[in-house]
Amino acid sequence: MLALGLISGTSADAIDVALIETDGRPRLLATHAEPYTAELRDSILALGQSGTVSLQALGELDVAIARAFAHAALNLLDINQRSADTIAVLGSHGQTVWHSPDSELPFTLQLGDPNVIAELTGITTVADFRRRDIAAGGQGAPLVPAFHQALFQSAYEDRAILNLGGIANLTLLSAEGSIRGFDTGPANALLDAWCSRNWGLPCDTNGAFAASGRVVQGLLDELMADPYFARPAPKSTGREYFHLGWLEARLGSRPSLSATDLQATLLQLTARSIAEALKREAPNTLRVFACGGGVQNPVLMKAIAEAIAPMELATVEALGVNADFLEAMAFAWMASETLQGRASNLPEVTGARGRRVLGVIARGLV
Repeated sequence: MLALGLISGTSADAIDVALIETDGRPRLLATHAEPYTAELRDSILALGQSGTVSLQALGELDVAIARAFAHAALNLLDINQRSADTIAVLGSHGQTVWHSPDSELPFTLQLGDPNVIAELTGITTVADFRRRDIAAGGQGAPLVPAFHQALFQSAYEDRAILNLGGIANLTLLSAEGSIRGFDTGPANALLDAWCSRNWGLPCDTNGAFAASGRVVQGLLDELMADPYFARPAPKSTGREYFHLGWLEARLGSRPSLSATDLQATLLQLTARSIAEALKREAPNTLRVFACGGGVQNPVLMKAIAEAIAPMELATVEALGVNADFLEAMAFAWMASETLQGRASNLPEVTGARGRRVLGVIARGLV
């Protein structure tokens, strides 16, 4: 079965597309990354920051994101000279704009109307993966641990897979076969937001600004005192929690801090929150394999490596998998599982009442 997977993470920097061939175990055939237009990205980030939007604007954003996803999928097929009628299914994670699994009426919202994607590509589209898990009492995230287990579990060592998107999440794979997973807190979300505010850039390329600052230890300790970091799993979070308003509420009497010092402190927040979670939840882990956009930041990777020592840090490239497109591969695989009526959530990760077939299906034209 050939399947496409598409995702834009909480950083909302680009749409990642992966083409896989799968018979239960996936093989990557092609990849493509397509940046959002500046206007569309600004609209997505503004919604995640404020939580306020008109119904008209929300509906239009849902369609605009779907069109961008469909365009990215068609571009991958065009670049690789493949026809849409050879693709059995397209799995679209969509764009998360709000995630609230712990509210009185739990919900999560990913935009990118699958009906529009199916209509424009002609490919049967599976989307809206997270809401079924939440309906079953789960967190709705992280979902990729099932895919990590299929690819990476070893009978010889305890491993961890670390995804460094806007939010960081861990999949803990024991040699005895058990699996756990949860969001540790911010990875790139706060770093990107602070960089955008102070330098007008979407991200801190190669960690240059953070490297030129110094960590403000007192502030770091105050940030780490947030109850989320010590809360037991299952747990998940997003930009609606870890945003600049969250940071500003904790700056207190430090308005004169330099922008670079704060960037350095936020980078260390990511590293320390990951390390404390690992050492608390999986102290016997030997190796940690990272993926996601954060692996492109050498300053962040060095900070994480130092914080988790003596555990070793590598990327999933060491296991033969593309670090940038692992999540897109995961949603292609999940879509194929859904199409065949197989469950792809893990109750031991999300806290759901049981295994569930995830997503809704919009039938294609072929």
